[in-house]
Amino acid sequence: MAWNEPGNNGDNKDPWGGGGRRGGNDGPPDIDEVVKNLTKKINSLFGGSGKSSGGSGSGSGGSGGGMTLNTGMLGGLLLAVVVVWAFMGFYTVDEAERGVILRFGKVRNDVVMPGLHWNPPIIDEVTKVNVQRLNSRQFVNDMLTTDENIISLTVTVQYRIQDPISYVIAVQDPELSLQNASESAIRHIVGENFMDQILTTGRAAVADDVEERLQDYMNTYQTGILVSQVNVTDAQPPNAVRAAFDDVIRAREDEQRVQNQAQQYANQIIPEARGEAQQTIEQANGYKQEVIAEAQGDAARFNQLLAEYRKAPEVTRERLYIDAIESVMSSASKIMVDVEGGNNMMYLPLDKILEQGNAAAGTGGAIPSSSRELQDLANRLAPYLPAPTNANSVDRSRLSRRGN
Repeated sequence: MAWNEPGNNGDNKDPWGGGGRRGGNDGPPDIDEVVKNLTKKINSLFGGSGKSSGGSGSGSGGSGGGMTLNTGMLGGLLLAVVVVWAFMGFYTVDEAERGVILRFGKVRNDVVMPGLHWNPPIIDEVTKVNVQRLNSRQFVNDMLTTDENIISLTVTVQYRIQDPISYVIAVQDPELSLQNASESAIRHIVGENFMDQILTTGRAAVADDVEERLQDYMNTYQTGILVSQVNVTDAQPPNAVRAAFDDVIRAREDEQRVQNQAQQYANQIIPEARGEAQQTIEQANGYKQEVIAEAQGDAARFNQLLAEYRKAPEVTRERLYIDAIESVMSSASKIMVDVEGGNNMMYLPLDKILEQGNAAAGTGGAIPSSSRELQDLANRLAPYLPAPTNANSVDRSRLSRRGN
């Protein structure tokens, strides 16, 4: 049965502590009594007795109660401070960041990775460093080259933070160290090069040398900075001589253009010359094979003629003579005839005679090949030939037999 139900004879006591009821009637608990009981519990937690002396008067009792209440408030305030202090220790490290922890000013070797972390505030100091962002700094200065010329140079340095602990601890101001080291490296490299090299073809080499020297400086100072790239974005001569240098640059460009045209012409001519040379070599090889084959054929033919000559020398000799005369006369367009009984030579223009005869006949100047054509030619030449003798009759009979 509940403590406040009707019919309860007072066996159950008030759960708020203390068995008394105000006025002996059923009702809600006394608020002052609840506060007093809660104050006693807090005092017992922080070492307070929670009781006043029995012999003291009402004034003493009031003073003791006030002291007890102040101690409880101080304990609650201290608890709130502890909760706030603990809550302040939570922090978040982004994906691109790393955390460096200093505990009482001494650096810890472990780096805080991305995520939610807790470190005791005031005891630990956490410094967040972005290790993925590509930082960039630009330097514009007038510098002296090795040939004692002044040049205005614009250099861009791109870098990342590679070692967060070194970046936070080793150097007091890493960015200032990077600036001073960059200017020193740029001036050193520019002082080793000539002005025209930096303005024309040596710009990339200057950037590479500056990057290498600057990275050496960063490693020596232990700044934890990694130099990603160095670019020479602009290089200009002094204003007094800028026009002359522009002319030099244009002349170099013209030189390069002419060289490219010459190289293009060479690339076109050389393959053609090589092709013609190869063609000549192939023709020479073909002519060689042809001559060798003809020589071998002539040698075989000579061996065959030799065998026939041994069998019938006179007939073979006569046949060779006739063949030789035929080969010579077939390609001759003019004939010189030695007239017997005189010192004069008779000239027979066969080409003109054939042209006239063929023009009338419409044959187009072809050399006669049949026996009939040869007979017609002999009839045309008959008026020009001397009277036949015995020897001439023999020769003419041979020619007639050859024609048949």
